[in-house]
Amino acid sequence: MYEHQYTCGTATDLPVGKIVCVGRNYAAHAEELSNPVPDEPLLFIKPASAAVPMAAPLHLPVGRGSCHFEGELALLIGAPLSNANAADVPAAVAGLGLALDLTLRDLQAQLKKDGHPWEKAKGFDGACPLAPFVKLDWLPDWDNLSYSLWLNDDLRQRGKSAHMLTPILDLVAYISSYFTLQPGDVVLTGTPAGVGELHHGDKLVLQLEEDWLRVETAVA
Repeated sequence: MYEHQYTCGTATDLPVGKIVCVGRNYAAHAEELSNPVPDEPLLFIKPASAAVPMAAPLHLPVGRGSCHFEGELALLIGAPLSNANAADVPAAVAGLGLALDLTLRDLQAQLKKDGHPWEKAKGFDGACPLAPFVKLDWLPDWDNLSYSLWLNDDLRQRGKSAHMLTPILDLVAYISSYFTLQPGDVVLTGTPAGVGELHHGDKLVLQLEEDWLRVETAVA
């Protein structure tokens, strides 16, 4: 059973809520999948049942086509946000971490072709491995955060918040204008270029900054 955790080892005392995601928040990722760059954030939701501990072995759905990794910066919400301004957001963020937005790419392509929602490709059980969160008792430079993902020792993704089409604080404020964010909800901020297919036995390493957070996982 997944529970939100801090890297310092203390419990968060926050329930596991919805996971609000943004698609195509990096232009290079949109281009690598031949998708148009949106004019405003493209939002979708993963249910709480999609959350699993990232350090545990990853289990890919069987018989549903290729499953891709998408490394993302994740925010743990600690206070309600509704119709917020960007200036309201920092006080409501309880933690900063990393996530994998696992995606059934073949299924997603078919759903997109048919004009259907993406949830079956994005919100299945285990579709959102989450690392422990760095407890924020200081204000980070939201526009200068960086993170990396290695697949089998090969650097595949390097994300920088400065490259996001919609900056983090503006993104969370925008989300709150459509969905009230509750304590325990998680916001994923989009993936940079370099996504790819996962296979049994693959090993992944994700790192936030140089020394804030590093987590290893593998595909069962």
